[in-house]
Order: sequence, then C-alpha cells, then structure tokens
Amino acid sequence: MDNQTLRYSRQILFSPIGKSGQEKLKNSRIAIVGMGALGTALANHMVRAGVGYVRIMDRDFVEYSNLQRQMLFEEEDAKNSTPKAIAGKERLNRINSDVIVDAHVTDVTWNNAEELLADVDLILDGTDNFEIRYLINDVAVKHNIPWVYGGAVSARGMTVTVIPQKTPCYRCLFPKKPDPGTNETCDTAGVIGPIIQVVAAYQATEALKLLVGDEEHVSTALRSFELWNNDYSEINLKNARNEECPTCGQHQYDYLDPVDKSEKVISLCGRDTIQISPAEGTKIDLNGLAERLTPIGQVEKTPFLLRFLIEEYKLTIFPDGRVLIQGTDDKIIAKNLYSKYIGS
Repeated sequence: MDNQTLRYSRQILFSPIGKSGQEKLKNSRIAIVGMGALGTALANHMVRAGVGYVRIMDRDFVEYSNLQRQMLFEEEDAKNSTPKAIAGKERLNRINSDVIVDAHVTDVTWNNAEELLADVDLILDGTDNFEIRYLINDVAVKHNIPWVYGGAVSARGMTVTVIPQKTPCYRCLFPKKPDPGTNETCDTAGVIGPIIQVVAAYQATEALKLLVGDEEHVSTALRSFELWNNDYSEINLKNARNEECPTCGQHQYDYLDPVDKSEKVISLCGRDTIQISPAEGTKIDLNGLAERLTPIGQVEKTPFLLRFLIEEYKLTIFPDGRVLIQGTDDKIIAKNLYSKYIGS
C-alpha cells in the first residue's frame, strides 16, 4: 500500500466517499475566504481530507489573541506578526505536502473577488465580515459555484449551504446587512474554541458531500447552535428561495459591482483599528518606504509587511497598499496619518 492510499485509507473505507470520492477530492479546487478561527479549522479539514487545490486568503496578521482558537497558528507566528495566509500555508504544507496551497495576503473586494473565487469548485466562508459574505454570494451565484456559510461568536454558531439556482442564496435569507455596531463580534462578546470546531465541522462535512457529488445528502437547513446552554435549531429552507431576490432572482450583483468604487475606510470592530484600502490595485515598495520612515519613527519590516510606530499609533502596511492603523477608531485621524506617512 503506497503512502497516499494509506493516508486516506480510513476515509476511503467510509462508503459515501470510497475510492472514487477520494479521487474527486484530489481533483477538486476550493477557496477559503478568511484564515481566522473558522478558516483555519476549515483549511485543516480540507487539506487533511486530500482536496487537491486549496486557495486561502486573509488580509490580517497573527496576534497573540488569535492563538486560543485559530488552530494553525503558533506563538512564533504571533511574535513575528506573520500574515495569516502565509502562516497558514506553511503549516498546511507540513500537514500534507501533496496538496497545492495557494496563499494570498489580501483583502477580498469587488476589485479582485472574481479573480480569487470564480475558478474553483466550492467556496468556504471563514470570514467574520458581512459585506464579504454578500460579495462571496454575488460571485457564487454569478458563476454557479456552491458555497457554505458559517459564523460563530460567543458560544453560538450558524451555518447554511448555498447551491445557486437550487437553494436560497445568502441574500434571500438575509436581504440587508445589519447596521454597524448592532451585531456582537468576537472582540466584543468573546468566543470559545469549541463553537468554532462545531461550525467548521458542519461546513467541512457539507463541503465533502458537494465535492464527491453526493448532493442528495446536502443539508437544506439553516442550522443554529448555542453550546453553553445546549440549544440547537434548524429551519428547513427547501422552498425558501425568493424569486424576487436581487441576486439569485434578478441577477443583480450589487456587491460585485458597487456604485461607490472609491477608497474604502472601515473600522475593525472592537480593535481600535481602521483599515484603509486603495481604490484601485496598488503596489507599495516596502523597502523604499522603510528607508523614508526610519528617520522619523520605529520601523519593523518582514518579507510580508512593514510596521511603523509613531507616537501612540501603529501602522501596518502591506504590499497591496492596505494599511491597518491601530490606536484610533477615528476615520479622519486615520486618513490623515495615511496621507502624512504613506501618501495620498
């Protein structure tokens, strides 16, 4: 028995997968948006299961507060502020060197979403951002790609599988984004590790069903759980598709083709941090910028990012032009710092 057959032997013994299903997994391509708690758990499952190509993407870097639940990361990653996509790829390559792990240190936006998501067989949601979920939904419906939504906070979780033209899409179920500040986040309500594993387990199982072609057993329910108080509920969505839905009913992709394509300035809830993303694809010469900033503040540079400390602020600058400005939740102050030290 060769090493690959031995590696997947227990999975092949599971009759709904078998040898033919394992071969389908090997030939599958998936994308995981976000490499936080859910994303790392999902990537771990998919790579260990032998999915042949796994694209991972995340805009952030590893911090010590991530280590309690983001299972692919280690203390050294937090110490070095390694980008999550890079740290994840390195760990996943050690887990299964036969899987192609394609890592992108980037923010998924209308500008790059189709490039990152439209050439795969399945999309898995590992993000904690409502706007990106609507964007995933736009790409999935437009290109007829199934995707699996998951969310977790505190001890609560939720998941649903979207198969374009067959099930309700995300916008059918949640027609409007919640207003900023109305939803709890891991930074405001906390989160325990087990809820991450429960949600990711449901997502990963749905992914395996879809990838091996067992659509008959794909769940048609919106599942919700609360582990601490032992609550579980399902809402059957078999006939819940809305023909008037702007996305899957009218094929109107508002998040993929937004009216406002200007520079994006967003507050990262609970982190006292503002993210500024350039309007168009931008490249920053980190070496040149480090030379300019060294005389006026503390500069730390890695192969993947540059960190600049000035007064009470910390600017983390990525090669794609994105900047995380920590130490303020004031967008005006953040934009002034960006203009002053990065350029307008």
